[in-house]
Amino acid sequence: MAVRAPSRRKRRGPSRPPARPEPAAIPGINHLDEDQAKFQRRAVLVITIAPLAGFLTAMVTLWGTGLSLVDVTIMIALYYFAGLGVTVGFHRLLTHGSFQTRPWVKGLFAIAGSFAIQGSVISWVAAHRRHHAFSDKEGDPHSPHLDEGEGIAGIARGLWHAHVGWLFSPETTEIDRWAPDMVKDPVIRKIDRLFPLWVVLSLSLPAAIGFAITQTVEGAITAFLWGGLARVFLLHHVTWSINSICHFYGKRPFETTDHSTNNWALSILSFGESWHNNHHAFPSSARHGIMRGQIDTSAGVIRLLEKTGLARNVKAPSPKLLRAKRTS
Repeated sequence: MAVRAPSRRKRRGPSRPPARPEPAAIPGINHLDEDQAKFQRRAVLVITIAPLAGFLTAMVTLWGTGLSLVDVTIMIALYYFAGLGVTVGFHRLLTHGSFQTRPWVKGLFAIAGSFAIQGSVISWVAAHRRHHAFSDKEGDPHSPHLDEGEGIAGIARGLWHAHVGWLFSPETTEIDRWAPDMVKDPVIRKIDRLFPLWVVLSLSLPAAIGFAITQTVEGAITAFLWGGLARVFLLHHVTWSINSICHFYGKRPFETTDHSTNNWALSILSFGESWHNNHHAFPSSARHGIMRGQIDTSAGVIRLLEKTGLARNVKAPSPKLLRAKRTS
């Protein structure tokens, strides 16, 4: 049965949600000064509003020229490239060490994940490790369950914070505390420093491919809208939905200390990341869709890498551990 995870703390009488503790009190969390926070807010506005504007503009073009085969092919190809870069590379390989691979494969996945424009590879890994350390507790950067108030308004504020609001927070995750292994890796460190380049390529490559195929400026523009901005918009919100929806609504077949849930509706678009209760029960597992019928494209890619000799030491929970954590 699908359930909404319990989320609100009881309070006596009407009052504003209590202020969160100062980040300095929690290990591995820093606080931006006023100028830095202002710059971050403006940068986040750009990376959230620009893809939305591009998506809406792309939708308008449907009433004119429609969606061409070129545009949809570029969009889907880059969606898979960047999305699997995040799920297989950023998440399962680099954050959790679910498997091992050759340096060039690791570098390729790190570059692919950077094309998703969800932050540089080291900052992404650090923030996600912090999320697991404090999942749905103080210190979690994007939980929907932390003192956002009671009732419908409180639920909405919590989901907004978990989905996108946390990106505007003046809190920062300390890289040396949460991702020291990434900092020591010269390949990953270089890819991290080149994040602005990957952003430019992520948005310009679709336009270049569109122009090369169609030989028209119009073809370059529509490819940029669909394969660039609209693709980033969709991938952003699918990823952010794992933070919000998959910590709020869905099934919980395994016992965890947080409110993580499985949500089948997001499984295909998220490449298997929405089997989130499974993931929090077994964080180091390379496969998140661990039960029959649970589609997990990322696990399929890892299995293919293993069969071709490009992945080794692929981790999975034992049947005994699965039984021990089952709630039903």
